[in-house]
Amino acid sequence: MSNVILAAAEAATGLTGDIAGSLALVGYGLAAIGPGVGIGIVAGNAVQAMARQPEAAGMVRTTMFLGIAFTEALALIGFVLFFLAG
Repeated sequence: MSNVILAAAEAATGLTGDIAGSLALVGYGLAAIGPGVGIGIVAGNAVQAMARQPEAAGMVRTTMFLGIAFTEALALIGFVLFFLAG
């Protein structure tokens, strides 16, 4: 699998070897930005919901943790692909 990712990086950029591997590292850094922003949005909206309706805090907290888990899965996929490419 790592050969496929490295070949894709080489084909997309025209670069070879270590430079293409370094681009995979940059790609992971960019891939981590989205989940980071997503988790911030999920947590912020959950805090607002708990402040508006404290009686629903338990349900909101459970839903927040599910949203964080799904969002974090995207970062973990990027992390695994980084190791496969390197």
